Amino acid sequence: MAKVLNVFNIIKSLRERYYSVSTGKESLLTLITEAEVAEQVYNSNAIENSTLTLEETEKILLQIDLDRYISGREIFEAKNLAQVVSYTDLRSKEQELSLDMILLLHKMLISNIRDDIAGRFREGNEYVRVGSHIAPGPDEVTDRLENMMSKYNATSHENIIKRIAALHLTFEYIHPFIDGNGRIGRVINNYLLIREGFVPINIKFSNRKNYYEAFNEFDNSDKTSIMEEIIGKALTSSYHKRLAYLEGKEIITLKDYAKKNKLSHSNLINKANRQTIEAFLEKGIWRIGI
Repeated sequence: MAKVLNVFNIIKSLRERYYSVSTGKESLLTLITEAEVAEQVYNSNAIENSTLTLEETEKILLQIDLDRYISGREIFEAKNLAQVVSYTDLRSKEQELSLDMILLLHKMLISNIRDDIAGRFREGNEYVRVGSHIAPGPDEVTDRLENMMSKYNATSHENIIKRIAALHLTFEYIHPFIDGNGRIGRVINNYLLIREGFVPINIKFSNRKNYYEAFNEFDNSDKTSIMEEIIGKALTSSYHKRLAYLEGKEIITLKDYAKKNKLSHSNLINKANRQTIEAFLEKGIWRIGI
């Protein structure tokens, strides 16, 4: 608990700093957000076993021909999720998250991939299993989601890291859709974060093993500590990135920073992974503002 509280206090400080330097820099913030879309799409799809690289994802979104055959499904997964990410950034500031909004986001995500299930929850005999976890029956989905949202809204005074972690784990436990649960769940995280005045996060594909361990922890013991750590680090990193740009710092790679200051690169990487220095991942490379 103390560890999460410490991270929350750090994020609170970063958030205050962010707001103090972001006024009048809306165009820069828009550019940062737009530049992140491809990375959001790549990481979220890669977690779900997409074969697309970040470079291929960028090319698809820019409508540039690729050097190899890509299935129509993977192309639509990239394009659709990019649309959902951009739509979330816009609508989250205007409209409260509801089950209807979740269904709309899902329809946008799955359209042209599986139109028969796009924009609807599981029904009838549509049961799903993820690993050893068998999700609750279709007849329980709506009530469980409504209860999830009620709990989230009832704890608005509490730590945002704990609230987002608990909601995300609960949503994935319910697994309300036949397909697209992980990607919609991560979109919902950002919908709520943006709506509550925080910055969006990007859960990295490189962190997938730890990410899935968080679900095992929740399924086996109803605990949320691993997911809290993931959310906390992702949120801290997102603020570090934005502050580096907003404060007009020179942004260099952590490798160059190590050379410049005659420091151990591997030690800096460890600190970056722990988010004890103001480093952030951008296109798979650790960077820092100086």
